[in-house]
Amino acid sequence: MLSLSHSKLRSMGYSITVAVFVYGFLALICFNGFESNAEPLPPEEVQILKIISRKLPPLSDIWNITPNSCMNRNSSGFDMTNSTEPFDILSIVTCSEGCSAQNGTFCHVKEIQLKGLNLVGVLPEEFGNLTHLEVIDLTRNYISGSIPQSFFRLPLRNLSVSGNRLSGSIPPEIGNISTLTELVLEANLFDGHLPPEIGRLRNLRRLLLSANNFTGPIPETFGKLLNLTDFRIDGTRISESIPALIGNWIYLDRLDMQGTSMEGPLPSSISNLKNLTELRISDLVGPSTTFPDLRDLKHLEVLALRNCLINDKIPDYIKQLTALKTLDLSFNNLTGVIPKGMGTSQPDLNFVFLTNNSLTGVVSESIINPKANFDLSYNNFTKPADQLDCSDLGKMNLVSSYRDSETNSWCLKKDLPCSGKPKHDSLYINCGGENMPVDGNEYLGDQIQGGETKFFSQSEKWAYSSTGVFMGEASLPYTTRLTLSNDSLKLYETARLAPQSLKYYGLCLLRGSYKVQLHFAEIMFFDNQTFQSLGRRIFHITIQRL
Repeated sequence: MLSLSHSKLRSMGYSITVAVFVYGFLALICFNGFESNAEPLPPEEVQILKIISRKLPPLSDIWNITPNSCMNRNSSGFDMTNSTEPFDILSIVTCSEGCSAQNGTFCHVKEIQLKGLNLVGVLPEEFGNLTHLEVIDLTRNYISGSIPQSFFRLPLRNLSVSGNRLSGSIPPEIGNISTLTELVLEANLFDGHLPPEIGRLRNLRRLLLSANNFTGPIPETFGKLLNLTDFRIDGTRISESIPALIGNWIYLDRLDMQGTSMEGPLPSSISNLKNLTELRISDLVGPSTTFPDLRDLKHLEVLALRNCLINDKIPDYIKQLTALKTLDLSFNNLTGVIPKGMGTSQPDLNFVFLTNNSLTGVVSESIINPKANFDLSYNNFTKPADQLDCSDLGKMNLVSSYRDSETNSWCLKKDLPCSGKPKHDSLYINCGGENMPVDGNEYLGDQIQGGETKFFSQSEKWAYSSTGVFMGEASLPYTTRLTLSNDSLKLYETARLAPQSLKYYGLCLLRGSYKVQLHFAEIMFFDNQTFQSLGRRIFHITIQRL
């Protein structure tokens, strides 16, 4: 929440309020009964599964392992998933096929999927004793420790541990798993340099490393990963230049390098990636650069080059990328005009973000696709076609996008000047919530839906500008709520969400000194040992002059 008041009326300091919530979640998925033609597991594998279940509570409450646990279910293994649970909560163990009690052949455990069960404990090395194991998927739990050495002797095809508390560096022995096709380590606490030995994994198709603490460069040996289709390093501290070797990944479908410490420019070899459908790169460091040549990437559906130090015009070929659904070129130094027909030539285009550039020219109907959401805020356009109503710009965000001399609409001018005389000396906003009196002050409601390319103003007293679309989840709401039992915390029950940029404006304020008070409470990440507590909140707050 935000409150702002004139210092002559009252003096307020800066405060942070943290609410701690206890949230319990336990998926009890039980298996009862076996089929009469059950296939036998070898005694040593039964024992290994029991040890694993004890080391990862509450797994022992979920699993009921016996030598006959491998049912003849779809010719595979035994499924401990309750069909009433959400699809992303799984406890599945798959056994080898072709084994039978009649001919005396044992079954063997081939796949273990334990997803979204909030398992705790240290990652058991006993997984490595299941010598036929091909898939380990422990996504969205609360497992700690490091990757055990025992894993590297397994014939793994898929190792997925995203959304846990695993730490340490990736052992170089990872390169010994020649069968590996998927290595998914996202959202953990791994650190150190990426081992060059990963380059030996010639069958690797998916390498997902985002949201960890990796440092150093991308090893040159990664150029040998010729079968990669998905590579992600978002939110890491991987640094140095984006290597030209990425041009070797000709089968790549998705490339994500957002929020790293990498240097520009993009190598020219990126034009080799003709199978790309999603390209996301942001926050590069180094000197300014020109727009990369992406004209041959005809299958692009998502193109995000945000804050990439691009000092150039938008190339005309952009409108020839007809498969585009999302285009994000915000926070660069793009100049010139928007290519004529850029929106109308792309029928599936839903979102365009050109925020914070230096674009000029006329924003005409021939440019804008009426079905798409456009954020053109903070540019230098001229001559708006119509007198726009600042109270509701629909799917357009044009705030602060015109030279003052070119428009009479206050919200389109730089710095949002007051259209009349300043008259307000305080401001209280209940972000994402309804009108609410608190300590003698009336916090104004902020319940407008949407936020992809949204500008909203209320009687020239306050306004907000929200931009961005949630990655892979365009339909997610832009407000969130958690009901609290304590009436004194009602102000903290709601919040507004923005995936890219959120700005609040105090309008028509009287001149003078002000105190700004920001009220915070964490209502999305919980203080408990579940995967829902694993998020890391990073604030980047700027308070501009009034």
